[in-house]
Amino acid sequence: METIMNFINQTGFSLIANDPKVLIMFVIAFILLYLAIAKGFEPLLLLPIAFGMLLTNLPGAEIYHEALFADGHVHWDLFGSGEITPGLIDYLYLGVKLGIYPCLIFLGVGAMTDFAPLIANPRSLLLGAAAQLGIFVTYIAARYMGFSPAEASSIGIIGGADGPTAIFVTSKLAPHLLGPIAVAAYSYMALVPVIQPPIMKALTTPEERKIKMVALRPVSKVEKIIFPIVITVFVALLVPSAAPLVGCLMLGNLFKESGVAERLSKTVQNELMNIVTIFLGISVGATATANTFLRLETIKIIAMGVIAFGLGTAGGLILAKVMNLFLKTKINPLIGSAGVSAVPMAARVSQMVGQKEEPSNFLLMHAMGPNVAGVIGSAIAAGVLLALFG
Repeated sequence: METIMNFINQTGFSLIANDPKVLIMFVIAFILLYLAIAKGFEPLLLLPIAFGMLLTNLPGAEIYHEALFADGHVHWDLFGSGEITPGLIDYLYLGVKLGIYPCLIFLGVGAMTDFAPLIANPRSLLLGAAAQLGIFVTYIAARYMGFSPAEASSIGIIGGADGPTAIFVTSKLAPHLLGPIAVAAYSYMALVPVIQPPIMKALTTPEERKIKMVALRPVSKVEKIIFPIVITVFVALLVPSAAPLVGCLMLGNLFKESGVAERLSKTVQNELMNIVTIFLGISVGATATANTFLRLETIKIIAMGVIAFGLGTAGGLILAKVMNLFLKTKINPLIGSAGVSAVPMAARVSQMVGQKEEPSNFLLMHAMGPNVAGVIGSAIAAGVLLALFG
C-alpha cells in the first residue's frame, strides 16, 4: 500500500493539486492549438509553440528547467552536475538562447525571398524604415509603464511583425519574457489580415486607394547577386550587432540568386527550415511556464504588441502619403502598410484592400518592395536595440 501511495503522489494528477495554475496554462495551450489547427493562424510555428507550452506545464514531466537559464545566462555548471537532470527541451532551448535558431530561420527566409521589387524601386526602403516606427514608440511607452530598457526593447520589437527577430532580441535582452512575447508576435503576424485593413482604410481616402502604379522595371541577374553582398557589408559596418540576422538573410538569398548553389538553396528552404522551425517553436513554447506567463505584465505585453503593430502599419502609410506630396508619379499609400516584416502576408493584404477599391488595381509586386525592406529594417532595429542595451 505504501508503494502504491508513493506512486499516486508522484503522478501528475496529484501534483496538479500543488500548483493548480497549470490548468490555466493548459487552457491557453488548447486555445492556441485550436487557432493553429482549426483557424490556420501561423500553424507552422503556433502549433509547436502551443504544444511546447503544454509539455512544459505538465507536472512532473521535468523537460524544461528555468534554473538552468536563470538571470538571462546559461548556467553550464548545472548541466551534468547532478543537481538538476536536464530535460529534452533544456538542450533544444540552447539553440534559442545562443541565437542559433533565429539566424537559421533567416537563412531560409532569405532563400525564399525575391528582392527584385526592392531593387527596382529603392524608395521602398524608406517605407520599410518608416514601418519600424512602432518598435521605437512602443519602447518609449513600455519605459513609461515601468519596464526596464532591455524589457522595453523586447516588447517594442513585436512591432516589426517578425517572429524570429523578436525571439532573437528577447533571448538576449529579456529571456524571462520570451514566452509571452513569442506568443504575441506570432499571434499578431497571423492576424495581419484582421488588424491592418481598418488602419489602412482609416488613414487613406478612396481616391488614394485607387491609385494605379506603373509596372516595375526588370532587374538583372547581376543586380540580384550584388544586392545581398552590398547590403551585408553596409549593414554589418553600420550596425555590427545586426550582422548575424542580416548576414544569414542575405546568404540565403545569395544561394538562390547565384544559380550555382541550387541544392543549398532548396535545403535551407525546406529541410533545414522545417527542422529549425520545430525546434524553435517547441523551445519557445516551453518557456511559457505558469509562474512566468500568468502575470500582469503578460497582459501589458500583449496589449502593447497590438499598439506596436498598429503603429508600424500606420508609419508606412503616413510616409507614403508624405512622399506623394513631392512625387510627380504618385504611389499608392496602401503599399506603405506592407513595410512591416510579415512576408508575404502584408503585401497580400495591400493587394486585397487595393482591389476592393479598384478591381483592376495590381499592387502585389509593388507592395513586396516595402515588405522585404521591412525584414531588413526590423533586423537593423534589432541590432540597434542590442547595441544600446545588450
